[in-house]
Amino acid sequence: MDRHLGIIGGSGLYQIDGLDDPEWIHVQSPFGAPSDAILTGRLHDLPVAFLPRHGRGHVHSPTTVPYCANIDAFKRLGITDVLSVSACGSFRDHMAPGDFVIVDQFVDRTFAREKSFFRTGCVAHVSVAHPTCPHLSATAFEAAKAAGVTVHNGGTYLAMEGPQFSSMAESHLYRQWGCDVIGMTNMPEAKLAREAELCYASVAMITDYDSWHPDHGAVDITQIIDTLQGNAASARTMVAGVAKALGAQKTLCRAECDRALEHAIMTPPEYRDPALVAKLDAVAGRVL
Repeated sequence: MDRHLGIIGGSGLYQIDGLDDPEWIHVQSPFGAPSDAILTGRLHDLPVAFLPRHGRGHVHSPTTVPYCANIDAFKRLGITDVLSVSACGSFRDHMAPGDFVIVDQFVDRTFAREKSFFRTGCVAHVSVAHPTCPHLSATAFEAAKAAGVTVHNGGTYLAMEGPQFSSMAESHLYRQWGCDVIGMTNMPEAKLAREAELCYASVAMITDYDSWHPDHGAVDITQIIDTLQGNAASARTMVAGVAKALGAQKTLCRAECDRALEHAIMTPPEYRDPALVAKLDAVAGRVL
């Protein structure tokens, strides 16, 4: 099939440069309105779609980002691969502000968000044992290196609810758990991408040391913004490198991201809620 790349930009990444035939379009989703209109176009001859996660002007908090609508809208546009870019704090000395981390694991500590497309009337259980796509992640790693970024291949992302930053006690606890970075937006986004059978990769742009580091003190939003501005140009270069490297033809995912629903739906057809099944036409139409 043809490959379509979707990019979700977090804090600091509100646009994509160099698109051919750029157009902002509005996509209707039965799960509500996405964060914003979606910028479509072609990058290195690859169809791409860009969605600012918080909306232009940064109007959505981490809790109010419409995660279900965002992923559903991408699926309706024919997206096959999702590259998520987000700001984060670091729990490790060697993962410094300005570095990128290719996330491969998550600890989900969010509690005020809808986390699944599947609800009463159609129940499904997908595996997120390995929540990111190894092929897409490897492509992002190589593209970040080529962009001149110090990039770490692999890391565990602690997803917190926010919007406040961590207390010092929480920060030390998460370090003890083995987490490497902390952010507020990759959950439930990664889980929903898996339910929608999309390949998903997460690139965390480090802006600070959270509140654990004895030499850096509390998180300072002005310092974060300064680091974000430096990261944004590198992130756009990385995104262009990913688009160039992927190529237009999409083969079956070796990690089976594109077949995550194959045996996941538990509710027999005669017990399914027709209204919910209708809403799932894009996300799960292949198996429903």
